[in-house]
Amino acid sequence: MIKPTLCALVSLMLLIFVLPLAAAADDGLPAQGSATAGTDSSSSASPDDPPGSQKRIFGIIPNNRTSDQKEHQTLTPKEKFSIAVEDDFDRGTYMLASGFAGYAQLGNSTPSFGHGIKGYARYWVAAYTDLAVGNVMTEAIFPVVLHQDPRYFRRGTGSRWSRLGYAAGQIFVTHSDSGSTQFNFSEILGNLTAVGIANAYYPDNRDVPDNALKFGIQIGTDMTGNILKEFAPDLSHAFSRMFHHEKP
Repeated sequence: MIKPTLCALVSLMLLIFVLPLAAAADDGLPAQGSATAGTDSSSSASPDDPPGSQKRIFGIIPNNRTSDQKEHQTLTPKEKFSIAVEDDFDRGTYMLASGFAGYAQLGNSTPSFGHGIKGYARYWVAAYTDLAVGNVMTEAIFPVVLHQDPRYFRRGTGSRWSRLGYAAGQIFVTHSDSGSTQFNFSEILGNLTAVGIANAYYPDNRDVPDNALKFGIQIGTDMTGNILKEFAPDLSHAFSRMFHHEKP
């Protein structure tokens, strides 16, 4: 099981690193959503390529379910499963699993997995399964059963703090297939189910406190992902300005 320190560090880095860069990108940044509004019709036909967004954030984090559209378009069950499959078999998911596995092994979080290459392989399989099962539950199975939309809808406008609050809040608020606002049962129940399944392959971490911690980590990871998705275009613009200054 991954210790919470990593999530805490990532959250701190978001506040220290992401928001200042987003601020730097504010000058000269075109209004978000104006150019992409109404162009997201391809998102339902091809949800693996969100318009107006990078397919991967920093070239690593999968960004397959981000939408910039302003008018709701319902996803079919097939499209919801397609998003989950794209996320599960994205190279970024493999890389994230590698990082989580290395961190967990360094902390000896599951002693029965052992050490060395074999131990790392067990940690990697467990970490990847955490991510894959979580994706399928929160992006496909529960959204289909509960008729909820698994996509993250970028706000793109407003103050940085309001956008930060919006991104974090989307863990608990989502859209139904009809476009109405609902509590995000898919996220909460999906991650609870994934945590329950994880008990089958984490032999040392099956008590209530461990399960509560795993659930918190799943929610924290998804919330961090939402924040990065919200500010990804701002960050890209900021880096472009930093490293590609126009010549006088």
